[in-house]
Amino acid sequence: MEFEQKIHPTALIHPKSKLHSTVKIGAYSVIGKNVEIDEGSEVGNFVTISGNTIIGKNNKIYHYCSLGEVPQDKKYNNEKTALKIGDNNTVREFCTFNIGTTGGNGITEIGNNNWLMAYVHIAHDCQLGNDIVLANNTSLAGHVEIDDFAILGGFTLVHQFCKLGAHIMTAVGTVIFKDVPPYIRAAGYNAKPNGINSEGLKRRDFSIECISNIKKAYKIIYREGNTLNSAKELLESLAKNSDEPGSNSVGLYIDFISKSDRGIIR
Repeated sequence: MEFEQKIHPTALIHPKSKLHSTVKIGAYSVIGKNVEIDEGSEVGNFVTISGNTIIGKNNKIYHYCSLGEVPQDKKYNNEKTALKIGDNNTVREFCTFNIGTTGGNGITEIGNNNWLMAYVHIAHDCQLGNDIVLANNTSLAGHVEIDDFAILGGFTLVHQFCKLGAHIMTAVGTVIFKDVPPYIRAAGYNAKPNGINSEGLKRRDFSIECISNIKKAYKIIYREGNTLNSAKELLESLAKNSDEPGSNSVGLYIDFISKSDRGIIR
């Protein structure tokens, strides 16, 4: 996005909004009363940012997005809830992010360094970590949680209240109804596990020992016919006897499974 001036004369900026002096706003965009945008962020043309929306530093928000609008939840009754976006995020064209609800934790939150492609929808009360990629037309229902470094392929759909672990990857058109543990590749309708995201782990400098432990953990959960309770015991044994410092990779599996409410994809 290129701007000849910081705020285009056709943009409508509420006088009570809080914009850092370096923020750039494109033509015909609308910035609401309770919006805050921090240093270095850029907003394209025909963007509407409303609600109690806080946007951090160095974000690039492309044209025709709607951020901070009321949730698509019939129970919502104009409560004071919010949308918070961190730093260094890229938000491409036609994205829609909603504020939270009192039925959740009152806030929809997006972390840092995320790459959110065109037509992505992030519903009320979703919680996104850092370094996440959501490809075109990915849609998240309410209360979805996504951990760091997850990559969701185009047209991935995620059911409400699902949790997606760190470093996962989904294929194009994946539909998710249950939680997806860390490191897994998922595909299909209803989503099924299809090995681990080994290439992604290598790119993020996971050690050979660490990736080996992740593969062993995957086999315990998905290839040896164990019940989930038996798998947890075997994972704890693997973590305890591992040469990997801290056994953090297997520990992430254990922690995720222990906190899963919807059950994991099998």
